[in-house]
Amino acid sequence: MKAYTSILAALALTLLAPATQAQVGKDVYTKTCSICHATGIAGAPRFGNAGDWTPRLAGGVARVHASALKGTAKGMPAKGGNPSLPDADVKAAVDYMIAAVKGASIVAPEAKSAALAKPAAVATKEEAKSPAKEPAKAAPARDETAPAPRRDEPKLAAIATPAAPATPATAGQTGGASVADVNAFNRLLKPPGKRNPPPPEDGIHDPSNDGTHALAPPMTAYANLPKSLAGNRINWVEAIGQKKINPRWDRIDAAAEPMVMDMNIVREVKGSMPDVVYPHKQHTEWLDCSNCHPAIFVPQKGANSISMAAILLGEKCGVCHGKVAFPVSECRLCHSKKKDTPRAQATAGGK
Repeated sequence: MKAYTSILAALALTLLAPATQAQVGKDVYTKTCSICHATGIAGAPRFGNAGDWTPRLAGGVARVHASALKGTAKGMPAKGGNPSLPDADVKAAVDYMIAAVKGASIVAPEAKSAALAKPAAVATKEEAKSPAKEPAKAAPARDETAPAPRRDEPKLAAIATPAAPATPATAGQTGGASVADVNAFNRLLKPPGKRNPPPPEDGIHDPSNDGTHALAPPMTAYANLPKSLAGNRINWVEAIGQKKINPRWDRIDAAAEPMVMDMNIVREVKGSMPDVVYPHKQHTEWLDCSNCHPAIFVPQKGANSISMAAILLGEKCGVCHGKVAFPVSECRLCHSKKKDTPRAQATAGGK
C-alpha cells in the first residue's frame, strides 16, 4: 500500500510539474514556427537542415534569439508574427530548432564548434546600420467591423466608412442593429455613376474639415493608375508593381522599406468552388504583420475559423474587403485555385 501511495504521489508531481523549456519550445514550434520553418517558406531556415542553420549560428545563438524576437528585414516577423508569446518561449522554440541540427546539443553564444569554424557571417545592411526594431506589441481590442489599422498612411490610402446610423425603417429589425450597419462592408458595391465620389461626399471624410476639401477627387487622382473591374476599379497591386504609387511604410522615416513576405496559404473549400489562395506578398506590400496578427488571424495552424458568413458580417477577411479592398462579390479573386477533378486524380495515380 505504501509503495502504491508513493507511485501515485510521483505521478501527481509529474502531472503537475511545469512544462520543460524543451517541451515549450516544441509546442511553440509546432503551433507557430512550423508554418514557415517546416518547408523554408520566405527563406526561413528549414527544421533539421544543418545547411540552412550553420551560417546563422556562426554569429552565436544570442544573435539568432534576437532575430526571432525582433524580426529581420528579410521577412522574419517579430516572434513569428505572434507578439503575445513570452520572450522565453520564443527562445525555447529557437533552441528546439537548433537542437534538431546539433544532435540535441545547443551551441552556447560564446562557443564555436568545429562544425561552425567558418568566417563569421556578415551582418545584413539593415542590421549593420541600425539595431533591430522593437517587437510588435499585441493589438488592443477593437471594433472588428473596422478596417485593419495601417502602421502609417499610404499616399493614396482609403479609409473605411463609419457605420450608418439606424433609421426608423430599419432600427430594431436585427436586434437593435440596422440593416445598413450589417451591410456596411458593401460600400464598394455601387453603380458606376456613384463610385469614387469627391472626399466631402464619400461619407468617409469629414465634410466640415477644410482639409477634406483640399484633397484631390479620386477620379482625378486615380486617372493614371491601372484599371480593374473590381472594387473602386483601380488595380492597386499592379499600381505598386508599376511604381505608380509608393506606399509610405513609416510615418517618420521616408526611406523605410516594407518587410514583404512572398508566401501563399491555400485553404481548401468544400463543394465545387475553387480553393482560396491567400497571397502574403500582395498584402505585406501594404501592411505590417501586426495589422492582422493576432487581432484578426491567430498565427497558429487550425486556430482560425473562416466562413463567408463571418466575412459578410465584416469579420476576418471582411475587416478590409468591401471597405478598403475589393468587395466579396469578386469571388474568383480569392477562389483562384482549381480543384483536381476525380478523373485527373485517377490519372495521376495511374502514372
